[in-house]
This record gives sequence, structure tokens and C-alpha cells, in this order.
Amino acid sequence: MWNRTETQINLILIRHGETTSNSFGRYLGRTDEELSAKGREKLITNKMAGKYPKGEIIFSSPMKRCLQTADIIYSCRKPILIQEWKEMDFGRFEGKNYKELKEDIQYQAWIDSNGELPFPEGESREEFEVRCKEGLHKLLGVMEQKAGEAPATAAVIVHGGSIMALLSAYCGGDYFDYGCKNGEGYVCSLIRNNSEIRIEIIRKL
Repeated sequence: MWNRTETQINLILIRHGETTSNSFGRYLGRTDEELSAKGREKLITNKMAGKYPKGEIIFSSPMKRCLQTADIIYSCRKPILIQEWKEMDFGRFEGKNYKELKEDIQYQAWIDSNGELPFPEGESREEFEVRCKEGLHKLLGVMEQKAGEAPATAAVIVHGGSIMALLSAYCGGDYFDYGCKNGEGYVCSLIRNNSEIRIEIIRKL
């Protein structure tokens, strides 16, 4: 519930459905790729099976693959767009997969750093996490305006990187601990107590 010091929100984090690049293991960041036919079909199957909890307010990255996912899962609700939740900029690695990059010295250096080095001509994980956190603060601002007595449920359709950034920042643990497949994600509880924010994972989708 909401009061002067504490906010609690039911938070559903969902990674967008599969794209063609995803199916080939390619780094897909700034490229605004649509869902593949297979990705759409899988989301529809998941929805029909009751995989996705109901969301009162829907938030989404502005990228096509997320908007299309939101339209399939939550077709009756128009999502609120959070620009800060675009996927990470993978720079020179964009559109390539491990097989194509494994001989690249800069790629090997990035692997050896556990992803801590910035992507060449792209974004650093630190920069990415900062903007993902800014996006979460925007969500909190919207939810506060719509506050009621009971905790509201926000469904968030974003990217794999966005989910890893938010959960590692507010749950602790390693960034890569929170990876999930397309169309999957986490059911969480988001608690803000004054300036402190934490996310507690209830279960995986």
C-alpha cells in the first residue's frame, strides 16, 4: 500500500518475445527488430496457458519487439512508454553472435572482464544500469499518481538486459544471474521506503 514513507507495487517483468536475431544468438540492441512468427506464436501459446499475470498498468520499452509483445499479452491496455528501457547499445558487436566474434580481440577482452568493459563504440554496463534505474523512477512516479489502498500491479515489457540491470541493482547478486529466455521473466514485489528501493523476487514466470 501507499503512505508517506512506503510504496509497495506488484511488479511483473517480462522479456519480449523472440526475434530472428534472438534465434541465431545475435546481439540485438539498438536495431528495432520485430518479433518473428515463431516468437508471436510462443507468446500466444503462453498467454492461452495463463502464464502471464494480469497487469493493471502496462509499461514498455518503445522498441517494436516490446510493443508487439505488450500488444499480444495485454491487448486491452495501451502501454506507457519508458524511453530509458531501450536495450543496451552493443556497439560494434550489434547483429553478430559468438561464432562471428570469438576471434575478435576486443570481444575476448569484454568476455574476460565479465561484461564490465564498455562495448566498443557502444554503451558500458554502468551507463545502461543508470538509465534503467531512471526508468524505474518514472514508473514509480506514474504508479504514485494512480495510488489506491491496495498494492497495484505493473506489468513491464522490456529487454533481457533491462531485467538483468534492474534486478542486479535492487536485488543484489551478479548481473548475469537474472538472465531469462524470450517471453519469460519474474513476478516481483517492489518496495520503496523513503529513498530506499528494493525488489524482492516472488517467482519466475
